[in-house]
Amino acid sequence: MRQGLARALGGASILGLLVAGAAACNSTNNNAGNNSANCGYKIAFFGALTGSAANLGVNIEQGAELAVDQFNDKNGANCVTLAKFDSQGSGDVAPGVARELVKDTKILGIIGPAFSGESESADPIFEEAGIPTISPSATRPSLASNGWKVFHRAVANDDFQGPAAASYMKDVLKATKIYVADDQSAYGAGLADVVKSKLGNLVVGTDKTEADGKQPNNDFSVLVNKIVASGADAFFYGGYYTNAGLIQNQLTAAGWKGIQVGGDGVNDPGYAEAAGKAAAEGDIVTCPCSAAKAATGTFVADYKTKWGVDAGVYSDVAFDAANIFMNGIAAGNTSTDKLLTYVSGVNYTGVANTYKFTATGELDPSLVKVWSFKFDADGVAQPDQNIPMSS
Repeated sequence: MRQGLARALGGASILGLLVAGAAACNSTNNNAGNNSANCGYKIAFFGALTGSAANLGVNIEQGAELAVDQFNDKNGANCVTLAKFDSQGSGDVAPGVARELVKDTKILGIIGPAFSGESESADPIFEEAGIPTISPSATRPSLASNGWKVFHRAVANDDFQGPAAASYMKDVLKATKIYVADDQSAYGAGLADVVKSKLGNLVVGTDKTEADGKQPNNDFSVLVNKIVASGADAFFYGGYYTNAGLIQNQLTAAGWKGIQVGGDGVNDPGYAEAAGKAAAEGDIVTCPCSAAKAATGTFVADYKTKWGVDAGVYSDVAFDAANIFMNGIAAGNTSTDKLLTYVSGVNYTGVANTYKFTATGELDPSLVKVWSFKFDADGVAQPDQNIPMSS
């Protein structure tokens, strides 16, 4: 199926055939065993390794690379190789990078795309090539409604996260006036739209910003003045951590005393770096995930040993996604068609969650979770509570 795709390169990519390795040793599932006949294949990471949202992409890549390292420790050096493709988190760059990826016929599965916008532009290429994908982090609901057979999402979508964020602002923060803005991205605008629909008449104003790095002079004064003038006691931002942090910094400078709430795209230390730790303290982010520090098995210690830092948002989910692919390969599913069938029917318990997929590639609703995290005085988003799905 790949041979029929255009061979032209487009966009920027970093294709590193960086090795990694080994097994689902943290999972309750058994590895399919050491079989050298099933070695020599690749899985790919597809997401941002550079750019304004690179922190989230690096979290995912490092979780996947740890899994590959551990797999190879058990099954032989370079049994499975991790190929890295840097989309820069851009829907414009992603198609060219995707076309480069599908030329490598050794790649049997893709961890990613990481973001919703790049998923919209890259996933049609992966669908044509027939390469199964598992995104640990792209949450726009419409991604599952395109009829893509290769698409799988390892976390809840924004139809769960958005209502949970709205519920938190209403029921926990007891906010009575809420301002909502977004960065016009597929992810940010989609999440903000769901939040607005659930908040109803609590919304006292809405606005748009440019994407991270594109706001002129990083000046959000127009938005800041609108929020302050609205009397809002809470502000929801649909977008990523850099913009959200800069907005909070400028809100604090303007004397605003409310609480900012963001989605999983804001759940990164980069938010507190951009806002200033004092300005970020007490702010809330939601995530269709639990804390990586709560992952089971030896994952938390293994990640810290390998990378010298704590696991970040979606590192544990990416670790699980990589192991789903590698267990399938170890069991003899060494074509994209066979691996797609394996992934679509999997029932796998990993370090972050159990994974079963619906016919459209969504995570089984019975396995969905949405957590809130609160930034502390050190600029770290600490687990706050598991937000009930019924709220």
